[in-house]
Amino acid sequence: MEADMSPIQAEMISICWQPEKRRWTVAIAIGQEVIKRSPVQSLTRDAADDVLRACAVETALDEGYAVLPHEVNIVRV
Repeated sequence: MEADMSPIQAEMISICWQPEKRRWTVAIAIGQEVIKRSPVQSLTRDAADDVLRACAVETALDEGYAVLPHEVNIVRV
């Protein structure tokens, strides 16, 4: 018997530039829980929005969460 391995739908996802760490951080919200992860690939501060969205989606999928690129909020500080 196989377990259902379909991804869980995230309620909110954002990718935010962390100036003190000089890197992007992906935040995935499920209910009141927020999971923060470093993106799966290294990105520059001036990375294009479509690249940031794709990276956030890939990071979420690696963690077992489903999101669509248009659902990703980009926070540039």
